[in-house]
Amino acid sequence: MSTGSFAIEINKIRKGQRSPHADSVAVEEPLEIRLGCSTPNGPATRSISITMRTPGNDDELAAGFLFTESIINSANDIASIEPCGPPAPDSGHHNVIRVDLQSSVEVELGRLQRHFYTTSSCGVCGKASLDALRVTGLDPFVDTSPVFGEDVLVSLPDKLRAAQSTFDDTGGLHAAGAFDTGGKLIAVMEDVGRHNAVDKVIGQLLLEKKLPGTKFGMMVSGRASFELMQKTLVAGMPLLAAVSAPSSLAVQLAREFNMTLIGFLRGDTFNIYSGDERICP
Repeated sequence: MSTGSFAIEINKIRKGQRSPHADSVAVEEPLEIRLGCSTPNGPATRSISITMRTPGNDDELAAGFLFTESIINSANDIASIEPCGPPAPDSGHHNVIRVDLQSSVEVELGRLQRHFYTTSSCGVCGKASLDALRVTGLDPFVDTSPVFGEDVLVSLPDKLRAAQSTFDDTGGLHAAGAFDTGGKLIAVMEDVGRHNAVDKVIGQLLLEKKLPGTKFGMMVSGRASFELMQKTLVAGMPLLAAVSAPSSLAVQLAREFNMTLIGFLRGDTFNIYSGDERICP
């Protein structure tokens, strides 16, 4: 059984009959991300986020979070990533992780206050979110490459589902995967939080020096929110595909930045909300 699931005993009710049953639930525990960096007054450590996540791939989660929030620009900005403090007595998981940056990396500590608390279902929305994204220096994609075949897209949900080992135990985790134009999954992650799963994928690609992901697309098992669209954009990936619906702000973001947004990708059907020129028969 994976570390992302927890074995429990439950009672099942079937046609009025009650019976004890062994079951598994998805693990959800807090992860505090601490940042160590240099300031004009000397070294400083700041707690910048507490997120409810499924333990596992915490290095990738921390790296992906820092990258998609534009706190770091590359893996070279990271000096070390280490668990911090003793394991939690009840679970044995390290629920604090510290990321130390290279001394040459400049960080605005005041700006980090807004990151201090997030949850496994958090999101951001509204005009202010788009305005904030515009001032980060991100530009729209200038061309329509790469091109993904319809056959590639419709093959992705089954491939992503087959890679969800913890979902088999619990039925309670989201998944995200980066894929190439041939439909090969480059990285797959699971988490109780949709945005955490995406951060873990982006963090893996970052640490493997595979970003910007201009030749990749992102596939998610749930809906396409503004936040997931934003993270895909920051990672340099021109396409986000989701098995469920997109939000209005996700559509707006995709169209403004010339990205491809796919929704309701199920069976052999899907909807194209933006960037249909990247999809070929």
